[in-house]
Amino acid sequence: MFITFEGIDGCGKSIQISKFGATLKEQGIPLVITSEPGGTKIGQAIRKILLDVDNTDIAYLTELFLIQADRAQHVRDVIKPALDAGKWVICDRYYDATTVYQGIVMEQHEKLIEQLNHEVSLGCEPDITFLLDCPAEVGLKRTEEREKTDKKRDRFERKSLDFHVKIRYGYLALAHKHKDRFKIIDSTLHEDHVARKIREIISPYLPVV
Repeated sequence: MFITFEGIDGCGKSIQISKFGATLKEQGIPLVITSEPGGTKIGQAIRKILLDVDNTDIAYLTELFLIQADRAQHVRDVIKPALDAGKWVICDRYYDATTVYQGIVMEQHEKLIEQLNHEVSLGCEPDITFLLDCPAEVGLKRTEEREKTDKKRDRFERKSLDFHVKIRYGYLALAHKHKDRFKIIDSTLHEDHVARKIREIISPYLPVV
């Protein structure tokens, strides 16, 4: 199984992936938990460029090609080998993020993005995509709260409220287009409630104990 988690910044993906991974491990399922950008050594270098708050003047196509370069390495080195070995792969963001962030929201090169997503994914398509949905105001407030502790907001998290609103509705439009794959979950609910809904959706795919 290849399962991806998507959503606006601050939607709660990290905590839910952690909880979900623990659930699968309890079931004895071999799995790999990974993320984009930065799922490989090369990807980590790319991630630093993409998220650096000082890179505000990065060209649109530079951003797009860096993201796709990260994914090409990630799929080849991590995702495809794990799936070929029969492991479950849980990924924090995948090509849907590119479709939304660099395509739908920017209103640019959607056909090119579709082609690049197809080429670099090497046939590795998610079986299920969990879209953790919440209002942009909620997500931004969460990222601001995190910044007060130990995690500074990255270049994307610092973008305007209007940008994050567009991201949210871009994801919802994509989910509507791919209803068979996307599972929309209200992430304004308590994190344990969200985790329970995820377990309910995935339970038919779990081995019978």
